[in-house]
Order: sequence, then structure tokens, then C-alpha cells
Amino acid sequence: MHRIALALASFLVALPLQAADVPAHIAAAVAAPERSDKDRERDAREKPAELMAFAGVRPGMKVADVLGGGGYWAELLYRAVGPAGAVTLVNNAPYWNFAREDQKARFADGRLSAITRRVVESCDLKLGREQFDLILMFMSYHDIHWVNEAGGWPAIDTGGFLDQLHAALKPGGTLLIVDNAAAAGAGSSSVNALHRIEETFARRDIEAHGFRLASTWDGYRNPNDDYTKLVFDPVVRGKTDRFVHLYEKE
Repeated sequence: MHRIALALASFLVALPLQAADVPAHIAAAVAAPERSDKDRERDAREKPAELMAFAGVRPGMKVADVLGGGGYWAELLYRAVGPAGAVTLVNNAPYWNFAREDQKARFADGRLSAITRRVVESCDLKLGREQFDLILMFMSYHDIHWVNEAGGWPAIDTGGFLDQLHAALKPGGTLLIVDNAAAAGAGSSSVNALHRIEETFARRDIEAHGFRLASTWDGYRNPNDDYTKLVFDPVVRGKTDRFVHLYEKE
């Protein structure tokens, strides 16, 4: 019976999120007239209402968007958590340099001034202890395994990075990971060449640092993706197979 129970639990974790009504506060965040046309165009690919509903984003939550680039998700989360909540957008220097112009436009003239923005070293994210209900890493988890010394991206202590995220979450807090899938057995070997990471490797890596996979969502899956191609290749760009994991802090 114990083996049957374990098998059933594993099956339930792997089930995709079923279609459900999007909560009003999330629908309003996505529909906010202040959002840019550029962001609205991106919505078709990112399905923000569905992802935030899956993650359980609620008014009053304190959220960190880690390596969040230009702030697309930070703005959506800010609108969804409302005035009783708070959002912190965290980038290291390379991410900040890449996203500088996007942030300049998004935060111009005091726009979204309530979002806290930080540029930090990966070894010290300055997230504190037990501060956040939810941490998001959207398409950036693989980058903590990426190394490009010549390009200004030195090796990151991935274990230390994940330990910081764990410490920053409140008891029962959640970590939302979205990333490009790699071929089975690839581990992290595809990161440098293809910007892809194996899903099972990600789970082992993250769960080794005090997290438990609580649920998955299949809203970004694409079984026709070619795992041999760089994610920026025009053949697959914007259409890669992406996995979505929601982890709970243990």
C-alpha cells in the first residue's frame, strides 16, 4: 500500500493545472490600462493570468522577482498583490545591463515607484530571512548554472544562491521556476551552448536545498520543440518547451 500511495502522489504532482476561473484581482492586474502595448503583446506567449493563478498570487503577498530583467513580471505581480502587498525586483549587474533600457521605460517619471529595485551580487542577494511569500525565477534559473567569464558572467555558487532563496522565504513560502527544457539526461550540460536545462536535474538540484516540488503546470509545454537548438534560434524562439515548477519551503 505504501508503494501505491507514493506512486499516486508522484502522479498527482505531475498533473497539469486544470482550467479554472482566473481570480478577479489577477484578471484586473493583466487588464490594467496602464500596462504598455509591448507587454500586452508579450501576454499571448506568457499567459500571465494563468501562471499567476497557478502560483496562487494573492493580495497582500510579498514577492521577489529574482533575476527579473526589465520587470514585466514585477509589474504584473505588483498589480496583483495590491497596495497591501510588496514586490522586489532583483538583478545582478549583467542582468541589469541587459535590461537597462526596458527598466528605464517601465519606471520612467516615477512610474511603479512602489516596486523596490535592487542590483546586487549573486553571492549576496540581500533578500533577508523569512521576508517573502513567493519568489519567482522566470527563465533565469538556468543562468545560475551558466558560466561565461569572458562575457562578464563568472561562475555562480548555485548551492549558495538557492540557499539564499530558501532563507528569504517565509515558512510555507513558495518558489516558482520557469525554464527551457533540455533533452533527458542532459543535466546542466546544455546551459552554456543552448540556454536549456533538464527538468529532472532542476528538481534534484532545487530539492537538495530544502524545497519540495508541490505542483507543476503544463501551460508552456511544447512536445514538438527541438532540444538540439539554441533557444534564440528563429526556428524555436518563443516556442520552446518550458517547464513550470512550484516548490514549497520545507
